[in-house]
Amino acid sequence: MSLARKHFQRVMAAKAAAAADPGEPIKANAYELELIRLADAKRALKQVQSIERKAEVKRRVLPQFEPWIQGVLEAGRGGQDDVLMTCMVWLIDIGDFPAALEIAAYALKHKLTLPDQYKRDVATLVAEEIAEQSTATIAAGKPADLESLDRALLLTSDSDMPDEVRAKLHKALGQALQAQSGVDGTGTPDKDAAQSALAHFKRAVELHDRVGVKKDIERLERVLKP
Repeated sequence: MSLARKHFQRVMAAKAAAAADPGEPIKANAYELELIRLADAKRALKQVQSIERKAEVKRRVLPQFEPWIQGVLEAGRGGQDDVLMTCMVWLIDIGDFPAALEIAAYALKHKLTLPDQYKRDVATLVAEEIAEQSTATIAAGKPADLESLDRALLLTSDSDMPDEVRAKLHKALGQALQAQSGVDGTGTPDKDAAQSALAHFKRAVELHDRVGVKKDIERLERVLKP
């Protein structure tokens, strides 16, 4: 997409979003064009069975929507926007948590909802998907995005969701901090990070006693024992 086209798309998005009342659907030709573009992207995804390849498709199509996303967020009106919300989910799917959380913050502020095919509310989906992906990343021996996990917890702290979901987020934070602390290595562990990890693990167990962190708690308590 040319710079001129991106600028035009962003301006049209801002105008369409600015004309919408908070919580009401955006009604404008520019938005309808984005819905058509989104429908095309969804059709492309339906033709792919592999989850890995679906992520590749999402990475390829998401840049088309960046000007729209920027325009809507800049307008800040809070109109219901299925394009924006679908892009948020797709950004989580490809692991771009910072970009997804920018949209999540806007969505939670304005009480936006996800399109009908998503059965969870915004806070629950954001917390659960980021937590589960982070746990999988750590299990694969890779570092998790601790900053995004922290922000996800903060953004959803006042939102109602199943205790099991919030427990997953605390578990993921505990795992990320535990990895950062170096308690499983040969060097001197970072006891502040280990203490924070322990607190998140204990909170996870309080919320859901089968969350699967009891051995982590025992390990950290041994490390932190005076």
